[in-house]
Amino acid sequence: MTLNFDNLRWDGFLRRSTPRHDVAELAKFHAGKNILVTGAGGSIGSALSQVIFDLGPRTLVLLDASEQNLFGIQTQLSKLPAPVRHVPILGSIADERCVRDIFERYRPEVIYHAAALKHVPLMEMNTFAVMQNNVFGSFTLATMARRFHTGRLIMISTDKAVNPRSIMGASKRLAELVLLALGDDVTRMSSIRLGNVLGSEGSVVPLFLEQIHSGGPVTVTDAEVERYFMSMEETVSCILRAAASSFTDCGICFPDMGEPIKIVDLARYLIEKSSAEGISITYTGLRTGDKLHEEFVSDREIIAHELVDGLQWIESPRLSEPELEEGVAELVAATGEMNLAKLLATLTRLVPEYQTSAYLLNQVAQATT
Repeated sequence: MTLNFDNLRWDGFLRRSTPRHDVAELAKFHAGKNILVTGAGGSIGSALSQVIFDLGPRTLVLLDASEQNLFGIQTQLSKLPAPVRHVPILGSIADERCVRDIFERYRPEVIYHAAALKHVPLMEMNTFAVMQNNVFGSFTLATMARRFHTGRLIMISTDKAVNPRSIMGASKRLAELVLLALGDDVTRMSSIRLGNVLGSEGSVVPLFLEQIHSGGPVTVTDAEVERYFMSMEETVSCILRAAASSFTDCGICFPDMGEPIKIVDLARYLIEKSSAEGISITYTGLRTGDKLHEEFVSDREIIAHELVDGLQWIESPRLSEPELEEGVAELVAATGEMNLAKLLATLTRLVPEYQTSAYLLNQVAQATT
């Protein structure tokens, strides 16, 4: 049997039913509004865009920095019958002129912020790029949203933002702090922390399938490494419900994920489903920035509400707006100077739970000798 994303079923692996969203309620939230999706051509962004398209927005603005990804989602939506205006815009959230032009032209009322750099080991080697996109881009987007009185901004965050051990996780935690500091009663901003989305860009599934098709071995970093997994259908449903939720004062939420699953069990599941014989599993060791276990709530946070519509909301420490602006300015300066030591010093002050990897500490040491 040849496995691919189209014929994989995840219900047997996740062992839970996908929560159903109220289509009528979501349609009421989106209908007739100008909606902006950043990272619209990515795996999560494109899945979101296709569902939102069917909810009857007035205009669906699709922002992506990848020409190929943007062309892909534009082509998909152009085949759908619903008479919804969709506007593809090639650009980066870190480009203030581009973002300002979008707000001036289309006045988005709801924003789904899915644009992010998220490959953990790769981002350890590209610290300035990940700060530019994940932090400065989020700051620009949130600042414009408040300036133009956007009603709702929700950012797709990650469990890697909790007690981060990677620059990617720390950048997403700081992006959460951006939204916590800049949101107000007019422009409600919040983040939803997600686990590993099966089939998304950055998912290990394509690698495992390729290795199985090649006859193995399937490579797993560590026998004990485990993650929280979600299907794409679950992911989209959770994001839409979080956006429409009235429980937004706390600013950060996460879905009910059940129990974490070992990566090696995912590998075994795919090998079993492929009916392949003689496929072995080898262990390669944790990569730079990887953690054995992920979590959704840090020791500095508390659950603020009981489970509401499959989501739990978190009370989290915040930065004041002046603290945030000062910190971002310092990070911008460090990035402009390509000064890794200065960047990490500021980042660890703003996100004190961040533990810098040995790789980055070594990079700083080499730069000072």
